[in-house]
Amino acid sequence: MSEPLWIDRPGDLLDRLQHAPSRIGLDTEFIRERTYWPRLALVQMAVGDEILLIDPLVPGMTQALAAWLEAPGVLKIMHSASEDLIVLRCACGTLPRPMYDTQPAAALAGIGAGMGYQKLVEQVCGTTLAKGETRSDWMRRPLSPAQLDYAADDVRHLDALYRASAGKLHELGREAWLVEDIERMLATAARDEGETWPHLALRSAQFLDGPGQHRLLRLLRWRERHAREHDLPRSWVLDNELAVALARDPPVDAAALQRQLDATPKSPRRLAAAIWQALATPLPGEDGMPMAAGDPDRNALRRLQDAVARRGGELALPDGVLASRRHLEALLESGQWPPALQGWRRAELEPALSPLLAPAPAAG
Repeated sequence: MSEPLWIDRPGDLLDRLQHAPSRIGLDTEFIRERTYWPRLALVQMAVGDEILLIDPLVPGMTQALAAWLEAPGVLKIMHSASEDLIVLRCACGTLPRPMYDTQPAAALAGIGAGMGYQKLVEQVCGTTLAKGETRSDWMRRPLSPAQLDYAADDVRHLDALYRASAGKLHELGREAWLVEDIERMLATAARDEGETWPHLALRSAQFLDGPGQHRLLRLLRWRERHAREHDLPRSWVLDNELAVALARDPPVDAAALQRQLDATPKSPRRLAAAIWQALATPLPGEDGMPMAAGDPDRNALRRLQDAVARRGGELALPDGVLASRRHLEALLESGQWPPALQGWRRAELEPALSPLLAPAPAAG
């Protein structure tokens, strides 16, 4: 490929769309340390023999990018795209379709599960990539030569990764598996919804009694709304430790809450009134919330894990591709197949797991 080209005019990007190839490499750089919503700082495209480094800070550029993302005849090849999808949706108002993600593709092809881009490039292409600009300030202009080289490398090898994984998927007859996984990823990015039951993601929630878990849910739901509305990281609004402490031992009144916040370093003192209201106001549907439980039956979980490992071995899939521990715990706790285990995964696992999930027969 030629030296990367800096694109800072939307017309230049749109002109190339008229002669777009059937597939391109796509990646982004973004900033999210001080905001709730990610801020798109750079878009990289490998288009034929060209690598385009596109400045999305230029007026009109995100609209030009949207045209590329929506081009139906152009397959967008990405790697570990879940966060990139969120930032593209926020900046461009749309998502890349059709799309191919080389990370899950490599897993389903038996190359390796959860492999980072640099590691996968090294394994497939025999090329070692630099990692020095991972924490760069991508919003600054102009970008340094090292940043430009790093950004270009992020798309330079995507087509090779596509060809290696797509060929193996075709041989194994697993192309539909990847399509299903990518559609689920795109649907998640498009929904733009916070977690319905965010307390379940906090391990410390299991040590709260029922009323305490209700209070924690209220605080976390309020935090999510406030963070979104004010474009702040969740932890800047209310950190997990303080949320759990307030849910466990709620202050007796608003004045007591204010005193507790005043005595707590880095607490959201100015938000005391809103926090008090959140603590004291039941949520619609709160009575039907699932409770955070302790660790599942270890023996039962181990039996599920062993069955998954056996089936994964039969399919020559890397560990963790068929089902994660977290998803097996959810299945064991509720008896319901979680969304992540639906589709082809359920078809492969249900014959082995259903007998292990069936209740033991009553003693006669």
